[in-house]
Amino acid sequence: MMLVLVCFFALMLIGMPVGYVLGISGLIGLLTISPDGRFLAMAPERFFAGLDLFPFLAMPFFIFAGEIMNKSGITDRLVNFADALVGYLRGGMAHSNMLASVLFAGITGAATADAAAFGNTLVPAMVKKGYTRPFACAVTAAGSIIGPTIPPSTLMIIYGSIMGVSIAGLFAAGIIPGLLICLLCMAVIAALGRRLNLPKSEQGPSLKSIVVAFKDALVAIVLPVFILGSILGGFATPTEAASIAVFYALVVGGLIYRRISWNDLTEMLIRTTRITGIIFLIIASASILGWWMTFNKIPQAIAAGFLAVSSNPKVIIALILLLLLLIGMFMDINATLIILAPVLAPLTLQIGMDPVHAGIMIILALNISLMTPPVGACLFVLASVTGEKVENIARSLWPFLLAEIGILFLIAYWSDLTLLIPRLLGFAGS
Repeated sequence: MMLVLVCFFALMLIGMPVGYVLGISGLIGLLTISPDGRFLAMAPERFFAGLDLFPFLAMPFFIFAGEIMNKSGITDRLVNFADALVGYLRGGMAHSNMLASVLFAGITGAATADAAAFGNTLVPAMVKKGYTRPFACAVTAAGSIIGPTIPPSTLMIIYGSIMGVSIAGLFAAGIIPGLLICLLCMAVIAALGRRLNLPKSEQGPSLKSIVVAFKDALVAIVLPVFILGSILGGFATPTEAASIAVFYALVVGGLIYRRISWNDLTEMLIRTTRITGIIFLIIASASILGWWMTFNKIPQAIAAGFLAVSSNPKVIIALILLLLLLIGMFMDINATLIILAPVLAPLTLQIGMDPVHAGIMIILALNISLMTPPVGACLFVLASVTGEKVENIARSLWPFLLAEIGILFLIAYWSDLTLLIPRLLGFAGS
């Protein structure tokens, strides 16, 4: 067991891609079980079995739909609508950034896509209006994790598929946490407004500008409403809704806005394939390592260790959250989810948590780790597209990070709030 752990962390430290790290560590684990290599024959079977789940088909469709909507200028229309609603406040562009993240979340479901899109558009615009670049990047990073929290979300699809939890239920459970993150981060911006002397628009709110911006963004706003409505209403599976989203995005981008060429389509397909390939490699490789952990009863050992500390459910929940936040600082969240979900989910059942509640708690904790150094993916995306240093972004980010961790603990301990929408729709127990 120690050999596998040493190899795992050594490969991570030298910078090997996480998919290869998981696969090699899993193969070494199989060799420790049977040095003659008999267990190696099962590696291809586990590799395939890790991906042989129908709901996984939704991921490339949602990623592709997000690429199309990005290229077709939907991002700009959503930002303009958000700016018409809250742009007149002190720190108006920061508020608009946060609200646009909510609108954008229903299209892509990916934090890095949000960070890249707004890092290229909103951050330069905010700097031009008088915001510091680190603060503009921090606001964008804080808002970016709303993407994988408000459905659709690739993490929810992965978790629901491997743990047998209703994906529609997880989608429903993500709505309130995502909105709470937006509201509390906007409260942080308002609190910092005077102390940081954030810019304020000279023009007040205008009903005419709101109506005009809404009409311009209407076709974009309809898409997430349609996706969620079809899934939560039981009219379509996540995979079916994702494929329809691609068709809708192609119609909007190609026929209505006429912003997509055949060359653009080829580039977007390549990017979608690359992103999907990376995620699927991580999932497949992690299934080998996960089998080795199960064979060695590591999940049971970890659960026993947690219960040895305390049998109090509140203490157990706190330990789970701290573990996820800590590991998320150093590991890819997809790999962390696939490795730890089978370990932690049974423990949450032992302490009486609803499976949907436990799932959204684990997913939100990992989403927050996307904006924590040293390997927070959103920080590096923003540093790459804006030229700002990661450490400068992290220093400006801490008030938002504390606010979002507060939301995480609220969601973890207040089950009635978390499960309000899933219960109304019949996806969680009473």
